[in-house]
Amino acid sequence: MSAAQPADVPRGAPALIGHELRVPKMAELVAARLRGQIIRGELAEGESLPPEAALLAQFGVSRPTLREAFRVLEAESLITVRRGARGGARVQLPSAEVAARYAGLILQHRGTTLEDVYLARIVIEPQAVGLLARRRTDADVRELRTALTTEAAPGETRLEALARHEQFHALLVALTGNQTLPLLMGMLEHIFTLGNWAVVQSDPSSSDLAEASRRGLRAHREVVDLIEAGNDAGAEKLWRRHLTAAQEYLVHGNATTVLDLLG
Repeated sequence: MSAAQPADVPRGAPALIGHELRVPKMAELVAARLRGQIIRGELAEGESLPPEAALLAQFGVSRPTLREAFRVLEAESLITVRRGARGGARVQLPSAEVAARYAGLILQHRGTTLEDVYLARIVIEPQAVGLLARRRTDADVRELRTALTTEAAPGETRLEALARHEQFHALLVALTGNQTLPLLMGMLEHIFTLGNWAVVQSDPSSSDLAEASRRGLRAHREVVDLIEAGNDAGAEKLWRRHLTAAQEYLVHGNATTVLDLLG
């Protein structure tokens, strides 16, 4: 008789030689069932889970087991639990912000440098811009043109202008139509923003900062022209050059690691 597969191995996968087998705890199985219902949309955001008594009967578990399952889902930010006589669990949908926070913790723990994070951006984002140039629609181009008109609003502070700059980068990735790219870049966006803010706040009146801002706006206008023309190679090359120049300017100062920013 073959041994049971570990809980993290897909059904039907071959047994792993030397892999320590572990039977999932009942609380993990209950959490997995509820997690699946949330992810599949069978439980809507904000909806209350059934009363505790109903769940105990449904799963045939003890109250401590059910509450342990709730703690698992609460730690994953898939439910919020309100304690007390009128308490209960409410559904939350999976959030990119939660993933971003967790990614930040991992990068901090590993002592990741800001240069390392910006390099990841230089690898990913130009490819996304090239993809957008190949897939662009008239509606995409109109949205980018509209974003350009709001980037240099009169009276804006440097921090406000920087926020719009980052929004433009996020828009380029979002318009690719790929679901994975915005999630990956969104996990790093908070770190980019904090790194940029650290530079701006260190010398908000710097002439170098003003010149970097002007070059950035010019690159934004040029990349939209290339995207509209369907010039994917040109758009990708321009955007890589733009990001490399930004990295050389921004990655300096006291904050050299992600921990320096987020810690």
